[in-house]
Amino acid sequence: MATYRIGVLRGDGIGPEIVEATVAIIAAAAEHAGTTAFDFVSLPMGWEAIEKHGEPIPDVTKEALLKCHGWIMGPHDSSSYPAEHREKRNPSGELRHHFDLYANIRPSKTMAGIKSVVGEADLVIFRENTEGFYPDRNMYAGLGEYMINPDIAIVNGVFTRKAAERIAHAAFRMAMQRRRKVTIVHKANVIRLGYGLFLDTCREVGKQYPEVTVEDYHIDAMAAHLVRRARDFDVIVTTNMFGDILSDLAGELVGSLGLAPSINTNDQQAMAQAAHGSAPDIAGRNIANPVGELLSTVMLLDWLAERHEDRELYQVARLAENAMTVTMQEGICTADLGGTASTTEFTEAIIQRIRQSPRNGEKGV
Repeated sequence: MATYRIGVLRGDGIGPEIVEATVAIIAAAAEHAGTTAFDFVSLPMGWEAIEKHGEPIPDVTKEALLKCHGWIMGPHDSSSYPAEHREKRNPSGELRHHFDLYANIRPSKTMAGIKSVVGEADLVIFRENTEGFYPDRNMYAGLGEYMINPDIAIVNGVFTRKAAERIAHAAFRMAMQRRRKVTIVHKANVIRLGYGLFLDTCREVGKQYPEVTVEDYHIDAMAAHLVRRARDFDVIVTTNMFGDILSDLAGELVGSLGLAPSINTNDQQAMAQAAHGSAPDIAGRNIANPVGELLSTVMLLDWLAERHEDRELYQVARLAENAMTVTMQEGICTADLGGTASTTEFTEAIIQRIRQSPRNGEKGV
C-alpha cells in the first residue's frame, strides 16, 4: 500500500472548517478504497503561525513541506495581519515564490445541479505564477514596487522567456489530454515587449505540439468572449495577473467562485488551494462550503497519481469526487447553493456516500 505524506495548512477564516472537511473526506475515501494511505501533517500558517512563531509562514513550515509529497492550503486573511506582516508576501504568494510553483492551474466546468450563466463549459486556465505584474513574486529581493514621491507609484512587471516556456509547455501538455486547443491571452498590442515576448514564446512552444490548434486574444476581448461563448474554449494560457482575473470570472460564470478549485505546481511539488478567500464574516458558523477546497485536493491527488504512476490514488480521487457530486445531486448542500446542510452535515453525507460505494471488484447496487 502506497503512503503519501500530505501537509495540512488550515489557514484563517473558514480555512480550518473547509480544510478539516476535505481531510475527513479524503481520509474516508482512502480507507474505503483500501489501497492508499495518507500521512496528514498539520503545519502552522496564518494567524496560528503568527501567534506561535511570529511569522505567517515560518521556516518550520517550509522545511516540513519539503518532506511532503504535496500539501493542502486553506485560505488566508492576510489583510487583517499586523502591519509588519502585511508589508510582506502573503502566505500563498510566499509559498509560490519559495517553492517556485510556477503553474497555477484553475479549471472551470459546469456541474450538474449548479446554475451556470454560460450553459455548458469545460475549460482550464494555466496562469503563470511567478512574475508579470505581481511585484511580490517577480524579484529575487525586494517587492518590485516603490514610490518616488507621495503621489507617484511605480510597479515593475517582469516577463522572461523561461517562465513563458514552462507555463506554455504545461498548458500544451494538458491540451494533448483534452480537446487539443490552446488560447493564449495577452496585451501585446499595448505592452509590446513584455506581452510580445510572452505571446511569441508561447507560439514557439506550440510548434512542438502540431496536433494542437493555437489562437490568441487580447485580454479585454477574452473577457467578453468568455461571457459570450465559454464553451468554445479548452485550455487557456496567460500571465499572472490576467490569469487571476480570468479564472475568477470563469469560476463565477459556471456556477460560483466558491466551487472553484486550483493547484499550484512545479515539476516536483503541488499545493491544493481553493480559488476563493477566507470569508471571515462566516468563520466559525459551520456554514462554509468546502467544495472548492475538496476539488482542489482531488486535483492534487490526480497530479500525484500521474507523477507516481499510481492508478489506485487516481481511484481514491474519483471516489471522493463522485461521492460529492452525487450528494449535491441529491440536494444535500450548504446554504450558498440553496441547501440547508451545515458544513459538517454536508461532509458527513459525502462520507456516508463513500462508504456505500462499491469497492474494487464489487458490483454497484
